[in-house]
Amino acid sequence: MALTDRYLQLSPFLPPWWLSGAHRQTLAAGCWFGRLNQYQAIPRQIVFDDGDIVVVHDDCPPGWQPGDRAALLMHGLNGSHQSPVLVRLAAKLTQQGTRVFRWDMRGCGAGRGLARLPYHAGRSDDLARVLENIVCWCETHDATALRRNRTIHREPYLSLLGVSLSGNILLKYLGESPERIPCEILQAIAVNPPIDLSHSLGALRRTLTGWYDRHFVGKLFSDLLQRRSQRPDAPMPEQWNRPRSLMEFDDWYTAPVSGFSTSREYYDRSSAMQFMPRIQVPTTVITSQDDPMVPLQMFTRSIECWSPQVRLAVAAGGGHVGYIARRGQDPDEFWLDWRILELMSRHSQELLAAA
Repeated sequence: MALTDRYLQLSPFLPPWWLSGAHRQTLAAGCWFGRLNQYQAIPRQIVFDDGDIVVVHDDCPPGWQPGDRAALLMHGLNGSHQSPVLVRLAAKLTQQGTRVFRWDMRGCGAGRGLARLPYHAGRSDDLARVLENIVCWCETHDATALRRNRTIHREPYLSLLGVSLSGNILLKYLGESPERIPCEILQAIAVNPPIDLSHSLGALRRTLTGWYDRHFVGKLFSDLLQRRSQRPDAPMPEQWNRPRSLMEFDDWYTAPVSGFSTSREYYDRSSAMQFMPRIQVPTTVITSQDDPMVPLQMFTRSIECWSPQVRLAVAAGGGHVGYIARRGQDPDEFWLDWRILELMSRHSQELLAAA
């Protein structure tokens, strides 16, 4: 397979003149939401073997039947099912008849106070359990049809989307044990995934004199204080010296409570880059040339080792999960939303053509 075949061309990303630049796009993503639909999903709980509980939000459009398209959307660091990109995509996909699941990872969103342990970039086993439940929910949706011995549609129908941190979790899951991937999985899309965690943290420390790094560690520390008040049984550090960086936070908290000896071991074992040669599911990685948190070199230096099933789409701009475009190209300014919808529709059409 030629190296050029590993790149996927998407519609060009064209920002408005006043919102050009990596940092403007990145920061705007946190406050430029667009019109967000009112919450109408059904929250479903999943209990893990260690007793922790997470919540999956089920948006099922009218008339949906087993075998129809479905999608799992996953948020990034400090996010939840209410992250704007997930809310917008859920609305757009359900309008097209796709059943959408949005997963709150451990301690996030509606799952606050329900988990003792934290989420982190390597929790692919959590994703495996979530997918087992989603497949079960999808196949038992129409009880009447099942009683009539309707044959369950076994062709792939489920698309997976991971944004930023969850994009790494998704790619790790797909590549570490390809034989365990459910046959229902149609495709995967990872947006700005930090597939080399150490490299990404280095970029955070260098960019804007470490502002992003301090911002994230401040949010994580606040969440930890809240978890301590909600879950007195949760494992906590013995010493409470406030970390000044994500690496310090991971050394102090994430690594030891998650079974890693150090942050270095956590990053080495959890980074998805090492698993990408074994991915067997059609997968698209979307990133930007100017992402200040996940440098493009992270992908270009390793792409020749990726599985032929994985393609890379590089936008000329967009920062980190920004992609707010000028008006006129798409029905609204959220370029990323429409590229994801196009990819999900494209793979569905290819599947039908091959049937």
